[in-house]
Amino acid sequence: PVVVMTTEVLRNMLYAGSETLRALAYVVMDEVHFLADRMRGAVWEEVILHLPEEVRLVSLSATVSNAEEFGGWIKTVRGDTAVVVDEHRPVPLWQHVLVGKRLFDLFDYDRGAEGPGGRHRVDPELVRHIAHRREADRLVDWQPRRRGPGGRHGGPGLYRPPSRPDVIATLDREGLLPAITFIFSRAGCDAAVKQCLRSSLRLTTDADRARIAEVIDRRCADLAEADLAVLDYYEWREGLLRGLAAHHAGMLPIFRHTVEELFTAGLIKAVFATETLALGINMPARTVVLEKLVKFNGEQHLPLTPGEYTQLTGRAGRRGIDVEGHAVVLWNPQDSTAEPTEIAGLASTRTFPLRSSFAPSYNMTINLVSQLTPAAARRLLERSFAQYQADRSVVSLVRGVERGEKMLADIAAGELGWDRGAGAVEPAILDYARLRARIGERERAQSRASRLQRRQASTDALAALRRGDIISITHGRRGGLAVVLEAARDADDPRPLVLTEDRWAGRISSADYPGGAGPVGKMPLPKRIEHRQPRVRRDLASALRSAAEGLVVPSGRKRRGSEEAPDVDPELIALREKMRRHPAHRMADREDRVRAAERYLRIERDNEQIRGKVSAATNSLARTFDRIVGLLTERGYMTAAGENGEDAPRVTDD
Repeated sequence: PVVVMTTEVLRNMLYAGSETLRALAYVVMDEVHFLADRMRGAVWEEVILHLPEEVRLVSLSATVSNAEEFGGWIKTVRGDTAVVVDEHRPVPLWQHVLVGKRLFDLFDYDRGAEGPGGRHRVDPELVRHIAHRREADRLVDWQPRRRGPGGRHGGPGLYRPPSRPDVIATLDREGLLPAITFIFSRAGCDAAVKQCLRSSLRLTTDADRARIAEVIDRRCADLAEADLAVLDYYEWREGLLRGLAAHHAGMLPIFRHTVEELFTAGLIKAVFATETLALGINMPARTVVLEKLVKFNGEQHLPLTPGEYTQLTGRAGRRGIDVEGHAVVLWNPQDSTAEPTEIAGLASTRTFPLRSSFAPSYNMTINLVSQLTPAAARRLLERSFAQYQADRSVVSLVRGVERGEKMLADIAAGELGWDRGAGAVEPAILDYARLRARIGERERAQSRASRLQRRQASTDALAALRRGDIISITHGRRGGLAVVLEAARDADDPRPLVLTEDRWAGRISSADYPGGAGPVGKMPLPKRIEHRQPRVRRDLASALRSAAEGLVVPSGRKRRGSEEAPDVDPELIALREKMRRHPAHRMADREDRVRAAERYLRIERDNEQIRGKVSAATNSLARTFDRIVGLLTERGYMTAAGENGEDAPRVTDD
């Protein structure tokens, strides 16, 4: 027998040790790219990891570009695995954009022109038409607002996307039916059918309607008459007779299966469906229509990914029936994702790398501990595709470490004359180089501290200046004497207003005035000073020069020299003394050997940093799991009481 079920059901049967699985020989995981799904992906990995070794696993997907990597993981956890990749599409797929009631090719197929990366260029006629459409909308928008027969405000009106009946009628006129229109909501699918029923759209012949009625009557024979009105049976039936139907998981199974049978038989010409129809349901069509390229993922509205676009449009083209399939996207000036270049990017992308979503969360940790022992849960995480990908990501890092080790060996054997074998004594020049490095670090730290101290002293000095203080500016273009016209307003970033003896007025900062001895004098100022007037600045500068006569003004050279703090760091003094006493300090070729030693230490330091990254990536999921278990146990959501003296966390009843 063949049993069709969800991965969640199979996972639960595996955890429960169901007897039904004893005779299990094959498991086919269709649409295995769901392994990347944020909500359900972990279940797929659990199934793959828990299936008995004797069960053969077949994984299918049309949107996994890193199939070799995925196959490598399957081989690691389940044994011999063959990866089969077929890039040939039996039915060619043509991409289109519907602007109003006019259908355009997305790409310039006729000219065969290709853009960067070998992709077809966007059809220039489509680009021109959209540009003209936008220009027409802009002109209409500028016209005076008046009501009239041409629209709500008169005239041709702004662009409105075609109605659903118009879209289906256009496809019918172009010979592109049957079609599936994907709408990312159940209510939207039902509303689309009702909108078409309110129009005059009919897609079936008398012979088609007779066959449709026969299938409906056979399928629904067991439904009670009293239930038909409640189930909207008559409206649903009318839609089918006119070649229209909705398809989604919220429909009555009898209705949904009837739609599938009629559509497969070619009797229904237009189906409005949610994206579930693109997953595991054999209902191919000649054409797939996408009204929007944005969908709600449960939390927010996000643009379709190239993989999702390929999955949906992959329903276009019936093998053995159609010679080509067609994908149609509706253009909307308000939707930036429906621009031709954006659609072309989705349609042209052929790389859909599968990325595992298997990551320890609080709920997953509780589920794992409920079903498995902590040790078994850790092993499960360590064998997951997520950990496999994380470990593969460090391969290049490990190679870098290996290259670094080879360089260290070459430097040691050549320039340092050192055999790095076991028991070999490290050359003194390495210890000397480390000592010089410590001195350099200490000097840089002291220099940084000194700069911070000077900056703070300058800030404090600026904040302390008061109106009428005469100061000496020793830095910058405004060097010389200056008088403070207005004290600083902000103590954290003081910028007092000053006037220099050269008649310049403006605010200065710590970069201009390092502080030092503070004001060199004081002078009286008028109550009100219009410093923007040249005459006022001239008179004040003259008064400043007169007030400064006889003042002792420190020179900039002395000021700058006095700012340098003497070297009183005891640790730095001790390190320098130790360096002078070191045996390597008296080597004849000391500097050449020091340069080689410094290069050796730099490579050694880089290798240690890379090893830290490798350690962080390796078994990272298990460490996260351990931290979550510890937190849940600490908060009382788990208990650490185990059996046989072993601490084994268990979920509490709270």
